[in-house]
Amino acid sequence: MASLKAELLAVLFAAGRPVALKELSPLGHPEEALLRALSALEKELSGGEMGIALERVAGGWRLVVHQKALEAVERVLKPTPPRLSKAALEVLALIAYHQPIARAELEAMRGKSVEGVLEGLMERGLVRVVGEKEAPGRPKLYGTTERFLEVFGLESLEDLPPLEEGPPLLLRG
Repeated sequence: MASLKAELLAVLFAAGRPVALKELSPLGHPEEALLRALSALEKELSGGEMGIALERVAGGWRLVVHQKALEAVERVLKPTPPRLSKAALEVLALIAYHQPIARAELEAMRGKSVEGVLEGLMERGLVRVVGEKEAPGRPKLYGTTERFLEVFGLESLEDLPPLEEGPPLLLRG
């Protein structure tokens, strides 16, 4: 088990992104053994003594900075998280909760054009075209990406918080 955990740590560290269980199959261990080792690693790293944690996100596992080590990382690296405008967050939330959704539907919900915002979200890899609507003109349908799940720390869309009762989803500031 110790050598499997070491292999998993090395793979997750080198990947720098979430790694799905099926991607770990070349290690030559049954899925049950991989899951046991991942669970053991998660437990071992949960205390923060090593400064990292194992996080399940976007259908896989990734290494992240443990909460206890965040201040040290911020002091040294001075990270600046990518900022999204209020409009970008609003459009992203609409897509996340109502996907697949056409641009015209987004614009009807917002009451404003979303063209530039949509392009920006696509450039950042948070949104992608997921199909075409069965309607005249065959408008593109948009949905979120695996990157969206990674950035917001979600394992799947089911992890989105429930919508509050009220008017259509708009960010309340």
